[in-house]
Amino acid sequence: MLLPEGGPRVVNVGLELFAAELTALGVPVSPLDWRPPAGGDARLAALLVRLDARRDAIERANAEALARLTGGTPVLVDCRPAREALELADRTVLHAGPPIAWERMCEPMQAAILCAIRYEGWAANADAATALVTRGAVRLEPCHHHRAVGPMTGIVTPSMPVFVVENRAYGLRAHATINEGLGKVLRFGATDDSVIARLNWLATEAGPLLGAALRASGGIDLRALMAQALRMGDEMHQRNLAASALLARAVMPGVAKVGGRHHAVARLAEFIAGNDQFFLNLAMAAGKALADPASGVADSTLVTTMARNGTDFGIRVSGLGERWFTAPVNMPQGLYFPGYGEGDANPDMGDSAIVETIGLGGLAMAASPAVARFVGAGGMSAALAVTEEMREITTGEHPHFRIPTLDDRGAPVGIDIRLVVETGITPLINTGIAGRKAGVGQVGAGVVRASLGSFTAALEALAG
Repeated sequence: MLLPEGGPRVVNVGLELFAAELTALGVPVSPLDWRPPAGGDARLAALLVRLDARRDAIERANAEALARLTGGTPVLVDCRPAREALELADRTVLHAGPPIAWERMCEPMQAAILCAIRYEGWAANADAATALVTRGAVRLEPCHHHRAVGPMTGIVTPSMPVFVVENRAYGLRAHATINEGLGKVLRFGATDDSVIARLNWLATEAGPLLGAALRASGGIDLRALMAQALRMGDEMHQRNLAASALLARAVMPGVAKVGGRHHAVARLAEFIAGNDQFFLNLAMAAGKALADPASGVADSTLVTTMARNGTDFGIRVSGLGERWFTAPVNMPQGLYFPGYGEGDANPDMGDSAIVETIGLGGLAMAASPAVARFVGAGGMSAALAVTEEMREITTGEHPHFRIPTLDDRGAPVGIDIRLVVETGITPLINTGIAGRKAGVGQVGAGVVRASLGSFTAALEALAG
């Protein structure tokens, strides 16, 4: 047998051991990263085959769901108390993530709920607040069930002001609270008097001022703002520096026009300027306003919600409506603030993964290499690799959210449960890290992988 000129050249499929041996012998090897579908799980592979028989119908449904997901026009139109914007009933507390019983909640979420009850004046202390919850005198429900999203613990109560984002292409609204800023804050489970004082200021001064300015302005186009921020190095989950600055530029002239009280405008301007993550809550509300229209498309395998509550990770899938599919939530990996380490961290929580659901956050890491380094995932090459990996589990590219470092290519969007199960690649989510003990607050920042079990459960239901 004649060998090719220059000797043998090998393509190695799968196991790296063979490639390593050949390389040691000086044989050129081209590795091919191949894995059996569904990790070699015969049952899951059979479900994928069953769905493949409906491929044409699924692809048509996914094209419709993706068009809805990417074609919305989210506009920030108002800021008003949740009791008005959401018609939120008294003695109701909303939380992040899928539904969960009080007894299964993590300590930071329980602490945040008790603090919120004190803030509302329904109880004088934590013991009295606990008694209200345990006897059912306070209702606990997910934000997602009330057209809302919340970061980390995600707490919303009736008197808290919420931003109102209207998807004018589809005539629906989504809501999120005002970002509290840095330090000890309710969303990370902090509960001291400074937390309640800040919530009171947001409700009595900042919220009404923002609401008046937004109503007078006619609204702010968030899709255009987010697209611009993406070009400026934000990915809208862990980094919102550009988006917050662009929002301040858009909203502060209106605030100045309607602000009549002594120093109120200055206090609000200082608060926004000192909070690089101010836009996060708005990115989340925009994400929900964009994702909700994609729900309920029969046969679609696209994910419309990802959320965590510190105990469970949950998804909702377009073709399966509002049904939740949950699995134990993962621990984030990343960098910790001085004095803290992995032993101090709580499992991941928050509705903020709605940002990844619409193609931003971890999916758009290539637009924000500074984030990759900040969360301990590496630099530019790592950021590019993450976004390319996410293309393996998505069905399209975003027509509006484009990434300059990829020659203006659209961010990967449209997470497909079939592709997640087939490849074993789960969405990468940028996230903050909360302390596992009540009152500690944020201890770091990092990334977390979505729980594969949620996707396999949804696949089983869809293939059923």
